[in-house]
Amino acid sequence: MTTFQVFFILLSYLIGAVPFGILFSRLFSKVDVRTVGSGNIGATNVLRAAGKKAAVLTLLADCLKGVLPVLAAAFIFQADWVTVLCGAAAVLGHNFPVYLGFKGGKGVATSYGVVLAIAPWTGLICLIVWLMAAFLWRYSSLAALMSFACYPALTFAADPLSKPYGLLSLFLFGMIYYRHRENIRRLIAGTEPRIGQK
Repeated sequence: MTTFQVFFILLSYLIGAVPFGILFSRLFSKVDVRTVGSGNIGATNVLRAAGKKAAVLTLLADCLKGVLPVLAAAFIFQADWVTVLCGAAAVLGHNFPVYLGFKGGKGVATSYGVVLAIAPWTGLICLIVWLMAAFLWRYSSLAALMSFACYPALTFAADPLSKPYGLLSLFLFGMIYYRHRENIRRLIAGTEPRIGQK
């Protein structure tokens, strides 16, 4: 791996670490999203803290944090492992941002961005699963968990011999479940807030 490739992976992390949820919630409502609801900096909690416009902008920006580093790495390096590492770095940046003392979000939108950039059809199927689960049960966390449970299966079904993308799918699956462990406890206890609920 070259110095420039390592630099680009680190740059992907720094891009992923930009806390758009905090920026947009402050812009639209002068509120720190970390003090509202679940305290998460993602779009679902921004919806509670600052409304629909801020939430949509956060969702799009967080998704682009995954899309742009992956597309740029794929174009510049044309090397699967570098592309995968840039995607993983962007998600790690969102989840553990250096700008916020490594206390970040759960990485759902950024992970979707990575998946959509790498495998658009797989990403679309995962998004459809999320939309269906969110419509049926109104839990953003449950929808994300169900959606990313599909991702490794879809990846290995499409290309069972692809180590880089197979490992990335397992990494994103594991990271989503790890970052949602409190949500899982609340879902089991019946105390998880639904989408749009304060």
